[in-house]
Amino acid sequence: MFFRHLPLLTVMAFGCTTATPGSPTFGEWPKKEPCANRNAQRNVYYGDLHVHTAYSFDAYVFETRNTPADAYSFAKGGEVTLPPLGADGVGTQRLRLSKPLDFAAVTDHGEFLGEVAVCLDPASPGYSAATCEGYRLQDDASFALFGYQLTLPDPKRFRDVCGQSGEGCYAYADTVWRQSVEAAEAAYDRSERCEFTALIGYEYTAVPGVSNLHRNVIFRNAIVPERPISLFDRPTAQEMWAELKRTCIEGLEGCDVLAIPHNSNLSNGKMFLVEFQSAAKNDLDTLRFEAELRAELEPLVEIFQHKGDSECVNGYGGALGAPDEACNFEKLHAENEDCGAATGFNGMIGGGCLARRDFVRTALGEGLRQEERLGINPFQVGIVASTDTHNGTPGATEEYQYLGHAGNQEDLVERRMNDSDVAILYGASRNPGGLAAIWAEENSRESLFDAMRRRETFGTSGTRIAVRMFAGWDYPEDMCGDAELVRKGYDGGVPMGGELRPSKSMSAPRIVVWATQDAGTESYPGTPLQQIQIVKGWYADDEIHEKVFTVAGDPNNGADVDLNTCLPTGAGFASLCEVWTDPEFDPAVPSFYYARVLENPSCRWSRYDCLRLAPENRPKTCDPAVLAPTIQERAWTSPIWFKP
Repeated sequence: MFFRHLPLLTVMAFGCTTATPGSPTFGEWPKKEPCANRNAQRNVYYGDLHVHTAYSFDAYVFETRNTPADAYSFAKGGEVTLPPLGADGVGTQRLRLSKPLDFAAVTDHGEFLGEVAVCLDPASPGYSAATCEGYRLQDDASFALFGYQLTLPDPKRFRDVCGQSGEGCYAYADTVWRQSVEAAEAAYDRSERCEFTALIGYEYTAVPGVSNLHRNVIFRNAIVPERPISLFDRPTAQEMWAELKRTCIEGLEGCDVLAIPHNSNLSNGKMFLVEFQSAAKNDLDTLRFEAELRAELEPLVEIFQHKGDSECVNGYGGALGAPDEACNFEKLHAENEDCGAATGFNGMIGGGCLARRDFVRTALGEGLRQEERLGINPFQVGIVASTDTHNGTPGATEEYQYLGHAGNQEDLVERRMNDSDVAILYGASRNPGGLAAIWAEENSRESLFDAMRRRETFGTSGTRIAVRMFAGWDYPEDMCGDAELVRKGYDGGVPMGGELRPSKSMSAPRIVVWATQDAGTESYPGTPLQQIQIVKGWYADDEIHEKVFTVAGDPNNGADVDLNTCLPTGAGFASLCEVWTDPEFDPAVPSFYYARVLENPSCRWSRYDCLRLAPENRPKTCDPAVLAPTIQERAWTSPIWFKP
């Protein structure tokens, strides 16, 4: 058994580190040189802020063996191996990105860092515990054994592994955390080239009632607490925010941090429920305090990843507005019951009710309502996307070479396509995930983090569309043809993520949105753009409203895909730009605007897999009537808010 786990144990036992207990920086590294390509008008950088490696309990158990160092190497253009494992314990499939990322953050689960290390180290006191023996079986039951603990009302560490007070796992967890920090430090490009930024982070994994309330915690630099704050330490998001503020922002000089909620689509109405912790007393002072804390600690939300789209949903009670066809994109749920004003359970396994407020667009509108009620908007969030890979493969979003994100659960075509049914946990309903995009002055930790704080970000479904959006009162109508568009955008208004304050005239603001297609590669060129939409939400007459405006391009351009070859047909646009004025603007009504950029249709990863199989061997998920063979890749900008 020892040799079966040797690759990970070698890293854990012998990983190089200069960390000193009590040292907040976990080691000494060269000073960062100024970036040669610093740009006051900001460059766009693409990355992944949600990455799991073999240090996560639900990755190692499914044969993922890539470490944080491997993940950062992959993000920079290196090759990794993936399951199935060979007799030597090494993956038998190889993968490399067609284009490196600019940044990445490894976010292994803060929960069970120590337990996994204990269970894989024959020299540890807890190695022979029944829990560890079960985990080392590496099957669905092993995953469930650990995962179930996170769903309990009062989650506890395994006493047979960690001891009565958990002390047997703390030292191991601290060591693994130090190694993750050191891997980021080693991968960070400190030269003037600034080619890659390795951000430091982890995931806080709350799953009350099997509902997803996860957050990715991202630090500004290498000044970080000595141990991640896990669900076992602080079992609610409110307690987690308060502890991050106490131990990092206020308690550790030079430390700054933010948290990014994800997969609200699996939260059974809980992720964006303001009263979740204070419903019994409905104490406005407490709610206001929690809203302020949330607004400070959570400036972003992850709108898309391999467990589905969380932008919007049709057919559930909530905001007023016409159905939005583009909301039907990569939904993971079946037709679940509407939660209404209640909450439910089992969202992580596709069960329970689904609420409109499980989706970001409705949360943005709810934020306007809460601001009127509390004086603070707890959901004034910018947009990013990521993969949530559990293979240690950040940025592996290319449909044509998708090998899954869940180890041996998705390593073969037959498993990914799931011949029995469209799966909720693994299989054909999953997707390769998305990318986070940041407009920053340079590719450095501080510059990227500051841009995330001000919400100058956008997310994509995996493509590398570039999109800029500004709002102002006096932009010229011909701004799209102006070489000074970006400068004028900043000088005369606010970029995505900003707040547009009223003007003296109170005429309707002008929104400038400009997008360019992903260039792709020589073998797989990027897909032309089809259209730009502006999504508006507003709060009036005690109701949340929403409306979608097509402002550029042609949604009826006839573009399509040849399903036998995956070659595109029809025309599109290499770039689109528009100066748009809201025809229904009311200066007395609080509102938000974000842009959604859609590509022409292209083949989904599942279609590529189907074409690799002989027709007689194709599962029923290859039938276009069962599973859509094409998608429209897209980008979502952070909103711009108008406040009367």
